[in-house]
Amino acid sequence: MPLMNMVEAINSALRLEMERDPSMLIIGEDVGRAGGVFRVTDGLQAQFGNRRVVDTPLAESAIVGAAVGLAARGLRPVAEVQFLGFIYETMDQMASQAARMRFRTAGRIHLPMVVRSPYGGGVRTPELHSDSLEGLFVHTPGIKVVMPSSPYDAKGLLLSAIRDPDPVLYLEPMRLYRAFKEEVPDGEYTVELGKAKVVAEGDDLTLITWGAAAPVATAAAAEWRDKQGGSVEVIDLRTVAPMDEEAIVRSVAKTGRVLIVHEAVKSGGVGAEVAALVSEKCMLSLLAPILRVTGYDTPYPAFAVEEDWLPNKQRIFKAMQELLSYR
Repeated sequence: MPLMNMVEAINSALRLEMERDPSMLIIGEDVGRAGGVFRVTDGLQAQFGNRRVVDTPLAESAIVGAAVGLAARGLRPVAEVQFLGFIYETMDQMASQAARMRFRTAGRIHLPMVVRSPYGGGVRTPELHSDSLEGLFVHTPGIKVVMPSSPYDAKGLLLSAIRDPDPVLYLEPMRLYRAFKEEVPDGEYTVELGKAKVVAEGDDLTLITWGAAAPVATAAAAEWRDKQGGSVEVIDLRTVAPMDEEAIVRSVAKTGRVLIVHEAVKSGGVGAEVAALVSEKCMLSLLAPILRVTGYDTPYPAFAVEEDWLPNKQRIFKAMQELLSYR
């Protein structure tokens, strides 16, 4: 089985699906000749031609608007928004059109479309490039939101997203694009949307994370277990809409303590939704307050200080100590 980084895994998924399904096409800024700003679509225009891998003008609203029309006419577009911070330009197309089409037409029209976009900190990007904005779309019924944290999951989740009959926002953590490699099958396989992964089993506390923060949180939990002897259960949500409520409830019922780790700002995000879910469904299991280690409630900072803004091992350790101090 070959070793792939996340860029290679996503490229493999796109290539396989374009070979399998002639109705699929890719549209976006620089996705063709240049192969994408991160080379995720490298080589695809050469293989499939410029009518299936289409370089568009620098207009995010037009890219996603075109994807809505293409999907409504029976094609399966995968649109790329070059950085998630640019997604605001597409909000009418995403929230007013894509998310509502099946509801508006009483199920007569589905939009089998994917919007891909890189996001997340730690790579020293300019302003408006690193924002984690998944909370905007979790609050938009009708759009699934997928956030992989490993090459294997990235490929399987993308294949599931492309084959889904409804709109999917597929968010790719820039920091993890080439951070590590793992075994990824050459051929096609799928990872089910809406199913979390138990990365490590434990009994003392439940650490819930996703996307760009998942490797940081997982490494911190592993080091904590090695140094402190604690037993930490780590759950990678993988899909934040729909969310795997069953996996969360099952784990919290076992451990009674919950730590949520994510990159986005603290207020009003997915972490708050996870905390509300735990409060509603696991109150009698809780042995301590629910804690969050997140970005701060500020605009994403200049790259000189971004490492202090992002969740890190020290902040996660402090939260674990606080959780385990309740007896």
